[in-house]
Amino acid sequence: MVKKISSKNKNNKLKIVSNNENIKSSTARLRFIVFAVLCIFTILVARIIYIEFFYVVDGKKLKEKAYLQSTQNKILTAKRGTIFDRNGKTLALSADVDTITVNPAYLKIKKHGVLDQEATNEKISKIADKIVELFSVEKEPILNKLKSNRPTETLVSKVEKNKIDELTKWLKENKYTAGINVDPDTKRYYPYNNLASHVIGFVGADNQGLEGIENKYDVTLRGKEGRLTTAVDVTRDEIPDNHQEYIAPENGSNVYLTIDSNIQIIAEKYLKQAVEESKSDKGGNVIIMNPTNGDILAMATYPDYNLNTPMTITTMKQEEYNKLSTQEKTNKLYQMWRNRAVVDTYEPGSTFKTITAAIALEENLAETDTPGDFSCIGYEEIANTKIRCTSVTGHGKETLRQALENSCNPALMQLGRRIGAGKFYKYLKAFGMFESTGIDLPSEGSSTFWAENKVGPIELATMSFGQRFKITPMQMVRAASALANNGELVTPRLVKQIENTNTGTVTETKVDNVRKVVSKETSDKIRDIMHSVVENGGGKNAQVKGYEIGGKTGTSEADPNHPEEGYVSSFLAIAPVENTKLTVLLTLYKPQVKNYYGGHIAAPAVAQMLNEILPYLNIPSNISTENTQSANITVPNVTNKKVSDVKKQLKDLKLQPDTKASDDEIVKEQVPPSGTKLMENGIVKLYTNEYNTRVSKEVPNLKGKTLQQAKSELAARNLNISAEGTGEIISQDITSGKQVDEGTVIRVKLQEKISNSQH
Repeated sequence: MVKKISSKNKNNKLKIVSNNENIKSSTARLRFIVFAVLCIFTILVARIIYIEFFYVVDGKKLKEKAYLQSTQNKILTAKRGTIFDRNGKTLALSADVDTITVNPAYLKIKKHGVLDQEATNEKISKIADKIVELFSVEKEPILNKLKSNRPTETLVSKVEKNKIDELTKWLKENKYTAGINVDPDTKRYYPYNNLASHVIGFVGADNQGLEGIENKYDVTLRGKEGRLTTAVDVTRDEIPDNHQEYIAPENGSNVYLTIDSNIQIIAEKYLKQAVEESKSDKGGNVIIMNPTNGDILAMATYPDYNLNTPMTITTMKQEEYNKLSTQEKTNKLYQMWRNRAVVDTYEPGSTFKTITAAIALEENLAETDTPGDFSCIGYEEIANTKIRCTSVTGHGKETLRQALENSCNPALMQLGRRIGAGKFYKYLKAFGMFESTGIDLPSEGSSTFWAENKVGPIELATMSFGQRFKITPMQMVRAASALANNGELVTPRLVKQIENTNTGTVTETKVDNVRKVVSKETSDKIRDIMHSVVENGGGKNAQVKGYEIGGKTGTSEADPNHPEEGYVSSFLAIAPVENTKLTVLLTLYKPQVKNYYGGHIAAPAVAQMLNEILPYLNIPSNISTENTQSANITVPNVTNKKVSDVKKQLKDLKLQPDTKASDDEIVKEQVPPSGTKLMENGIVKLYTNEYNTRVSKEVPNLKGKTLQQAKSELAARNLNISAEGTGEIISQDITSGKQVDEGTVIRVKLQEKISNSQH
């Protein structure tokens, strides 16, 4: 029998079924949620693992971005090394200054997360006005930098501390510190302005060396920058007492030059005088080298320039320079900065005859004093071409010594034929004519010679007396120094030693003896011939009282392809002849005077240099009594006269006029005054209405020095001396360290030194 289910039971059954369905539905939903959470968690974990371990580049980028947002880096400038002369006199140094930079993004003002452009512009304008007020710069460029989209802009470079303090105070008062940074920096100073400008060189805005030693030794001098990393808040202000990372800068090394600033001053003084008196349109240069070790004691090019203002032109009038195009101005500046003694080439002319003669002597193709060894009729005919001598009528029969005394071209052409192109080129290579000298300066020039297989009779003839090829003055000095140094060729050097300022370690620059070029016997013969040139030949104007000087004149004609270059007049000297300590080459480009020969316009300037340098170096004079020169020349009254007339009057009295005034101006004042007693070669400063700039010089300590040493040291400063007594200086009327006008007379007393045997 089938039981019926009551409606009541039926409803209960339905309820049970309904509850089961609800439980199943909830479980499914729970499972879905758990699954979804697990999926999301798995994706996140996978993403983190992927970023951390598999996507390294982006991981690093994210870390770096976070790090940069919470930190601030300050570059700590390394202090550039100091440049000294050989005696420790400072020639270039760096002083502490500051540079102002801006992070433009941090100048923006936001209200409720929205940029307030009006308030931002007002803030930027106020900051710009203050910077213009303090640092005298143009407002427009400052505004552009403050509004820039770049992360950082430099507003003002290398400013003094006092103005920085005023700016910092103003920024704090106005709550504008965020985004404006004051970074420590250094500024390069050159205490002696124009002195050795073409040797020292200068630095750019970022303290990078641009010319000279500053450029060549830039890495050594520059050092390494440091860094200070600090934590910052959202306004980019430093968080106090937070972690800082400090990497100290490594300061640059100090560089000691071989240059002697006293010798440099003397060389520059007489180079300038020679250029101006010879009216050399293209200026001049001089090199003074110790032939035994390659030390460059002085190197100068004139016109020079002020290292503290290297962008100010000195080779032409400013108003003319201002009319040039930008490119033309740049070219003129580069020309002004060129160290012509090292960079430019020239035809050495007759100074090169010393090399040709040395080759012949070394190869036993000639002797010094063989009578009638050479013959000059006023020209030499080579391959149907007449090449003339300076003597129209000829020198007749000559020895080799006489040929160099007379600077006879035909004799040297005959010598060249004996040598032949093969041997000639062999020795050119030995003397370093086909290689750089190794001088530690940038952009050394390269010589220009005919290829050996292109050298015919005419080429060999002209080369034998120093024409139709080009070398640098530095190459000529190096080769001549080998003749003075017993035949040993050395590498010239401008750096004596380098001092590591961080460790105190000093590294000496080694003397580089390259090779033996000729024998000592040949060296002795050439030095003897050069002495004869000064005593009896064309170099008489290079004689120095009390010293034996050797030399050779040089006057090369303009290149036919470049007649605008004009003549090059020069004088090569060695001093003293025995145990030579100095090789000197003075070169003048395109002189405009009637008598343009090297023996007339270059030799006297070299003599004036040596007259002061040799005593300064304590090289003994063959004059027994030091005080043979007394102050016995009375200075005349030269006021109210034309400068040109005064110059002649003073030179006739064996005094040295010194002025920057033009010849047609009228002298209004002189130092020392008329009636003053001066020694020979005493200096008289001349002033006019147009030129009235006074220059002060520091009086050196002369005590313990000889009269000749004191004369040289004072002459280098354009100061005069008056002496009483003999021996060593025991007193001076103007104390050392005092500043006096150029031309001032320093009066000294001397006394013989008492030896131990006299006690």
